[in-house]
Amino acid sequence: MPLDRMSDRHDLARITAALLDAARKAGATDADALAVAGTSVAIDVRAGKLEQAERSEGVDIGLRVMVGQRQAAVAASDVRDITITRMAERAVAMAREAPEDRFLGLAHPDQLATDTDMTALELYDPSNEPDPAQLEHDAREAEAAALAVAGVTQVQSASGAYSHHRIHMAATNGFDAGYARTGRNISCIAISGTGTNMQRDWDADGRVFQADLRGAADIGRIAGERAIALQGARRIRSGSYPILFDERISSSLIANLMNALNGLSIARGSSFLRDAMGTQVLPTGLSLTEEPHRKRIGGSRLFDAEGLQTRTRAIIEDGVLQSWTLDLASARQLGLQSTANASRGTSGPPSPSAGNLRLTAGTASRADLIAQMGTGLLVTSFIGATINPNTGDYSRGASGFWVENGVVTHPVHEVTVAGNLRDMLLHLTPANDGREDLSRVIPSLLVEGMTIAGE
Repeated sequence: MPLDRMSDRHDLARITAALLDAARKAGATDADALAVAGTSVAIDVRAGKLEQAERSEGVDIGLRVMVGQRQAAVAASDVRDITITRMAERAVAMAREAPEDRFLGLAHPDQLATDTDMTALELYDPSNEPDPAQLEHDAREAEAAALAVAGVTQVQSASGAYSHHRIHMAATNGFDAGYARTGRNISCIAISGTGTNMQRDWDADGRVFQADLRGAADIGRIAGERAIALQGARRIRSGSYPILFDERISSSLIANLMNALNGLSIARGSSFLRDAMGTQVLPTGLSLTEEPHRKRIGGSRLFDAEGLQTRTRAIIEDGVLQSWTLDLASARQLGLQSTANASRGTSGPPSPSAGNLRLTAGTASRADLIAQMGTGLLVTSFIGATINPNTGDYSRGASGFWVENGVVTHPVHEVTVAGNLRDMLLHLTPANDGREDLSRVIPSLLVEGMTIAGE
């Protein structure tokens, strides 16, 4: 790993050990610590000129302490010994005033991950950090390609970005491990038309390895073509129609499902699926699986934020719900075992969160589903959301394309689509266009019988 990067100049293992030592000295019963060192660079261009250049470098540290069954968390961006000592003292003082929580606590040493070497997951690109001039070149190339599309009037923004982070975690139960990750991104937002006829759309790509990144010109061209395709958008009559969630936004529907399966929501009784374990929640034949060990995917991990070994997990199998998403605290509250889904930042305690997901692909293409739906709406973007987590009632502003007799006829905007998530999820038909380069491989999804509020 090249040592000329700013984030490599800090001994994160030493920092987390110092945090734990300070916590013990301050009176903590147990503690865990997180240190993140990173560099982020972003270059934006507009109208052929450099609009913004940002570079951030720094270290963030977090400490969670437990005093009996009370806890507190503190964070800082200063790694001096005096700061670490004061952090620990403040955290312990806060914990002593916190309410008791009989479900909190670190993992037992026997529960901890034994495989912590993440190099096999290829989350870190060892090639040199790109020069800002290269990022600017990518942004300019994307902008130029978008403007070359006939009918594109301007580019709202075109960007090239890079990030490199190292993360290290340690706890008083003996867990001590870390890893590095990188990211490289290009994005472009194009605008077609003028005045009240302006339409915008985008394209982007983000990869762990720079060599895997799509070409900037391709990204700009697609953004431009998408913006042009929206010209002439109009509202449609209200009614009940099938809706096809385009692959670009279909993962939001599965995200709604995962929110309902989150252990915190289940423990609080605030999920419309709180009584659904072992029942049908997706159509027969569809499965939803968590895949934490996919190579070169940013959401991959060998261990979670509490040091537990991650594993491939069947969340829904053949349509039947098999598993909640649990960290240690929510699992204890429900009388279950953690699913190794703890996630955390430096400023707070862990909470359950799912990573890489895969929904069973269908046999039909997106075009096949458009033909199959007859008359309905192809949704390509959403604006806002009103979702009741207790009932599953769902309502979102949407835009996309109207389909008549299986053929796309014209673009649509300023409509609202509504339904109930439990019913929607039971009437899904997936396409076969899920993208393997994404953390969540979710294809386009056809949902029968939703309500469209238009004119």
